[in-house]
Amino acid sequence: MTEIAYLSATDIAARIRDRRLGCVEVLEHLLDRVERHNPGLNAIVVLDVERARARAEAADAALARGDVWGPLHGVPMTFKESYDMEGLPTTWGLPEFADRRARQDSTVVRRMRAAGAVPFGKTNVPVLLADWQSYNPVYGSTNNPWDVTRTPGGSSGGSAAALAAGLTGLEAGSDIGASIRNPAHYCGVYGHKPTYGIVPMRGHALPGVLSAADISVVGPLARSAADLEVALDAMAGADGLDADCWRLEMPEDARSDPREFRVAVMLTDRNCAQDDTLTSKLQDTVDALARLGVTVSDTARPDFDTTESHRLYIQLLRAATSARLGDADLEQQRRIAAEAAPEDHGYVPMVARAVTQGHRDWLRAHERRTHLREAWAAFFGEWDLLLCPTAASTAFPHQQEGLRHERTIPINGRPEPTVDQLFWAGLSSVVYLPSTVVPVGAARDGLPCGLQIIAGHGRDKTALAFARMMEMQYGGFVAPSGYS
Repeated sequence: MTEIAYLSATDIAARIRDRRLGCVEVLEHLLDRVERHNPGLNAIVVLDVERARARAEAADAALARGDVWGPLHGVPMTFKESYDMEGLPTTWGLPEFADRRARQDSTVVRRMRAAGAVPFGKTNVPVLLADWQSYNPVYGSTNNPWDVTRTPGGSSGGSAAALAAGLTGLEAGSDIGASIRNPAHYCGVYGHKPTYGIVPMRGHALPGVLSAADISVVGPLARSAADLEVALDAMAGADGLDADCWRLEMPEDARSDPREFRVAVMLTDRNCAQDDTLTSKLQDTVDALARLGVTVSDTARPDFDTTESHRLYIQLLRAATSARLGDADLEQQRRIAAEAAPEDHGYVPMVARAVTQGHRDWLRAHERRTHLREAWAAFFGEWDLLLCPTAASTAFPHQQEGLRHERTIPINGRPEPTVDQLFWAGLSSVVYLPSTVVPVGAARDGLPCGLQIIAGHGRDKTALAFARMMEMQYGGFVAPSGYS
């Protein structure tokens, strides 16, 4: 029976359609596993059992009539806590929202229901989705299934942990600073950050907020590349006012032969100290891809300076998240910005300048971003993909004291600022590009790691095609021990 828990969502759906599994059967199996394994992980923090059982029963009844709701008919799934689900709390980890109940489903939740999924709960996040750990005063701390003394990542940490432990069939997360990609890497699952704007954000926001934030996206996490594509197809497309005037047509990519792909590889950069254990594993993966026939270049790069790209990302990222600051915090940031030397590009002064910048400064930054986007477009005229790390290391031990930017993680035996890893997050995020993280096995420390696949604007299906090829040729998700 454990096998059911680790099937991909597409496999579960296929077995349900073939009547080899029942919708209620799969749901009850996962609920039993949640009861047994979730207390040690705290990945799923809200359950909606009665409504899920009623929907699973309805899904079985519909199938008996020959009615298939969609490609995910009967597949149980969970959602990141930050998504609105009608009648359930949406707190973003803030105690003041603990009693807040969503009045309606977010667009993504609604669309996943339309695709046939059976939502049954919500997964944990850090406060305001602002950490590569997942802990908050409302729901507590989430552990990594591979080593419960370590973080599962963030901010979609509960999402990735639930998938890795076989507690859910599919997940939906969000990403502005690797919040889908980082947990996928730390927990050994798949994650896809879509091209900016192709998946509606409505219903994934703090109370009263309707506008979508710059850079931020929502997208799927899963145990297979095929699941990512099915989920993305269900989630994506115009919504609300946009639905009256445009339709999304993502270019398809049916390639499956390794020899059909041309990829550039960048496994290190001066902006982020990289753990040799992780780099070695990623290099082994790239070497294996080359032996399979993938055309690989270690020198091809987009034509821009990575340091300038990273500084621009921090400026635009912290501008995008500045609306969450209270008046007192904003005033403190103004003081820091005023006292810092203009040439000081440390993280703290960069953030202070970003959150207090004028609109004219933002417009200039956006113009620089547009030039960066053109440089990336020229690069993708010659190369299909850029392969790179997702983070500086494998999952690090829990560290919840102090401020995030003051914390360090061990890299090759030396303490390095945890926020330096934002370099790999921002490389694609600042220019709105899609990125897929694919599990590539365990590093020498025994912890899972993932390879980040960056594709051209709107070329999500190219990143996913490469992920599918890797899964078929190289292998994919491996379950952690201890969750039978």
